[in-house]
Amino acid sequence: MCGIVGYIGNETAKDILIKGLHKLEYRGYDSAGIALVHENGTDVFKEKGRIAQLEETIPDNTKGTTGIGHTRWATHGAPSTENAHPHQSTSRRFTLVHNGVIENYRQLQREYLQEVNLQSETDTEVIVQLVQLFADKGMSTEEAFRHTLSLLHGSYAIALVDNNDRDTIYVGKNKSPLLAGMGAQANVVASDAMAMLHITKEFVEIMDQEIVIVKKNQVQIKTLDGDKVERASFTTDIDESDTEKGTYNHFMLKEIDEQPFVIRNIIQKYQNSDGNIKLDKDIRQAINDADRLYIIAAGTSYHAGLVGKELMEKVAEKPVEVHIASEFLYNEPILSKKPLFIFISQSGETADCRGVLVNVKKQGYKSLTITNVPGSTLAREADFTLHTYAGPEIAVASTKAYTAQMAVLSILAMDSAKAQGIDTDFDAMQELGLAANAMESLCDQKETMEQIAKDYMSGTRNCFFIGRALDYHVVQEGALKLKEISYIQAEGFAGGELKHGTIALIEKGTPVIAVITQEHINLNIRGNVQEVEARGANACIVSTDRTKEEGDHIVMPDIHERMTPIVSVVPLQLIAYYAALHRGCDVDKPRNLAKSVTVE
Repeated sequence: MCGIVGYIGNETAKDILIKGLHKLEYRGYDSAGIALVHENGTDVFKEKGRIAQLEETIPDNTKGTTGIGHTRWATHGAPSTENAHPHQSTSRRFTLVHNGVIENYRQLQREYLQEVNLQSETDTEVIVQLVQLFADKGMSTEEAFRHTLSLLHGSYAIALVDNNDRDTIYVGKNKSPLLAGMGAQANVVASDAMAMLHITKEFVEIMDQEIVIVKKNQVQIKTLDGDKVERASFTTDIDESDTEKGTYNHFMLKEIDEQPFVIRNIIQKYQNSDGNIKLDKDIRQAINDADRLYIIAAGTSYHAGLVGKELMEKVAEKPVEVHIASEFLYNEPILSKKPLFIFISQSGETADCRGVLVNVKKQGYKSLTITNVPGSTLAREADFTLHTYAGPEIAVASTKAYTAQMAVLSILAMDSAKAQGIDTDFDAMQELGLAANAMESLCDQKETMEQIAKDYMSGTRNCFFIGRALDYHVVQEGALKLKEISYIQAEGFAGGELKHGTIALIEKGTPVIAVITQEHINLNIRGNVQEVEARGANACIVSTDRTKEEGDHIVMPDIHERMTPIVSVVPLQLIAYYAALHRGCDVDKPRNLAKSVTVE
């Protein structure tokens, strides 16, 4: 959550920072600000609301070739101009932006800053005031910065500028993502490489408990003890055009439409010239050596993990548990003797997942990360990584990253089964190809999905999704999509559970969406549909060619039952999109949410 950019070079920094912040707005959009350093001091501009509102407050003739910027998702203190970043020390010498949560900021305030009149409610302001305090005691800026960071408990990504040193940005990181980028006569800082692709594609990773001294022609990494660190840079393969909406009004719709391409890309990446699955033999060995797999995830990735459990157990005959990361972190269950932990995270920076990873590594257990960002924290720190190859996902509501996760999990299950000599009744790669075609067919039916959204979601306060077995996991994701972008109270239920309490909430006109893709539960779930219709519900059925009956609203092409979740979620994504659109909601940036959850 929150996004940082920084620039130091020969060009005026204002427009560069603003462009970078727009690319990071998916990480938070409660408030935004920039600081520009020039010969007369540091100008700070910040505003509650979106970056477009910030732009209106900045004069065109603003100077400064060094600057930092921030877009905020509020943790400490309500969204406001006072709580927006950057924050300045009382003397205005130091200016700082920060992502993360400082757990001991009140203790530090009591111990060091009782005489300082803080201007905000944030933990961030404590950091910049500490730097000022230690600098006033005779420390150099680098020494004051390093000493301050050594006192912090929690997560942080920080960029600091100093009026007395206009040629440097001081950067520090612990648990929160941050990169330094090297350009031609300019260097940059960013929470995500996407933010600075207009300057460079060459970046260097910053590890926890490191600081970086960034000048326009030099990037120097050090430990908190001041020891120099040598690390090679890498070149990102992200194309800047991938981060643009093109002809689409919203990133979410663009990303829904990109799903067939993503699935085909995954097939290409994980298949060799002989048509067999191409997978690191060490990953295969780790899967098959484990006596139990523990999938750790959150939100949409958790729903992908539930589907992954079905695939691993039914195809590869491996016992699997799926846990919500934030719960597992503080309530670890009894583990098997030879577990393998699989972390699923779109960003690879999910704070709760990383907390679990740190804990299980201490216990000596092996780990695998499935992520869309290969150089992310979870990817670096796990023993193994599988890339989902979904490309940049900008909309806060995940779509293509979710289906990509399920596709990779299906490949993992199929590979494990083959390695164990288990006969399977389908070929994952072939079915993924069919899934891509089916997705394309559904994406071409947008008018149907939009009409369903109008007919079922207009004016409603709530909506229920029901399914059984694999379809139950899909409707949980469908409900999440609807609630997070349209603000309709939506829940996904196992069909048989309705009569155990929830059916009391059904009243005349309540929309109920049922997903039916499996023959063995077809009649059961249709019975549940009849139960809610008898109580006045307005039911919509999503089925397949093999399970369809007259009157079904959406019928998708057949693929193997175990692979249907990759396809059946598409109409639910589109219904959620159009429901939000017609309710006047901000589809790509729903209220109170951010894309990458980098704080607990």
